[in-house]
Amino acid sequence: MTVQIALTDDLDTCLALRRAVFIDEQGVSEAEEIDGRDPEALHLLATLDGRPVGTARLFAAGDTGKIGRVCVLADQRGTGLGAALIRAALQVLRDQPGVTAAKLGAQTHAMGFYEKLGFTAFGPEYLDAGIPHRDMILRFSE
Repeated sequence: MTVQIALTDDLDTCLALRRAVFIDEQGVSEAEEIDGRDPEALHLLATLDGRPVGTARLFAAGDTGKIGRVCVLADQRGTGLGAALIRAALQVLRDQPGVTAAKLGAQTHAMGFYEKLGFTAFGPEYLDAGIPHRDMILRFSE
């Protein structure tokens, strides 16, 4: 079984994965999920033996990159794929000129997952698409 994670221009596949996880599984509205910002983002696509199984959306603005819309299909959770996807996202952001940190909004139930990858929570809990979140940051060492 071969997992590949790479930047992609295949937005339709990324959106299909996000639809399956966020809209169909988690009940997020299409209006909240499809926010019009995808054309300005970088997109990572994870495939397992050629089958799309995960994605993440990245923005590099100023000194802090943002990781968002991270999703892994249900049958691939717990396999290490999500952690590999985040590590790939961090590498892409590290490679962007001037970016010294990565930020994300974590669903509160997933905070431990991100903490194991080096992120630290900050700020209050808030609702995003009706789901509790906390902001988290990872500063890149010099």
